[in-house]
Amino acid sequence: MKKIKLEVAVPYIILSVIGVCFLLPLLWVIFASIDENAQQALTLPDKITFTNYTSILSDPANIRSFMIGLGLSLGQSILVVVVGVLAAYPLSRYTQKYKKPFMYTILFMTSLPITAVMVPVYQLFVFLNLQDSLFGTMLFLTASGLPYSIWMLKNFMDSVPINLEESAWVDGASIWKGVRKVVAPLMIPGICTVAIFTFSMSWGNFFVPYILIQTPDKFPASVTIYQFFGTYGMVEYGKLAAFSVIYTMPAVVLYLFSQRFMSQGFSLGGATKG
Repeated sequence: MKKIKLEVAVPYIILSVIGVCFLLPLLWVIFASIDENAQQALTLPDKITFTNYTSILSDPANIRSFMIGLGLSLGQSILVVVVGVLAAYPLSRYTQKYKKPFMYTILFMTSLPITAVMVPVYQLFVFLNLQDSLFGTMLFLTASGLPYSIWMLKNFMDSVPINLEESAWVDGASIWKGVRKVVAPLMIPGICTVAIFTFSMSWGNFFVPYILIQTPDKFPASVTIYQFFGTYGMVEYGKLAAFSVIYTMPAVVLYLFSQRFMSQGFSLGGATKG
């Protein structure tokens, strides 16, 4: 009996330790953001203050970086969804000889590390005179997010019965109208899943904007956050924590509003269907 109880308790102990490891950094961020004299150690603030938040929100440079980050992430999400649906449609609906090798190629591209292609991408941006361009950066982020999105959207689209489209065609609808009026509405859970995933990846992307954008005034929030790491080891911990809390808000709000669609999207089984 003791052996059975130990076997039952061990997983809970391991999960508790992992949970504490994730909880402690979160507590530090929350406590440090309301502590005017925050330090590296996790301590309760002597006096609760919102000076760090007012300092962050009163700086026009920080507001601009948040707006730029939102623009990049929302723009990429919209482009990825639109282009992904258009690319997934023929892969889902038409019988093609090389469809399976093409799908495996797309799947391989999803595992390609972004750092492996940044040197040629930067050279391409210089050649096309797109370096330091927010629009060019958005296009590259869109291209890098398309493979995984096409794979997911294609499999979500497979779960939409084709006879619904055929009924629309009989009534005189074109293929494009069938996609807009029949397929897309039935794919809303999958589209929301892809949009949220794309937004989250773009919102937290530091490396690509840091390489492709040179003007500090054009940096998104994911790059601007590093301004609080000063020289000679001086770090503004309180402002860094307050910036981090504000930085997490868009993704959290988006998830709270869309979690119902995400759960429905994953329950469709399309995301893992081959």
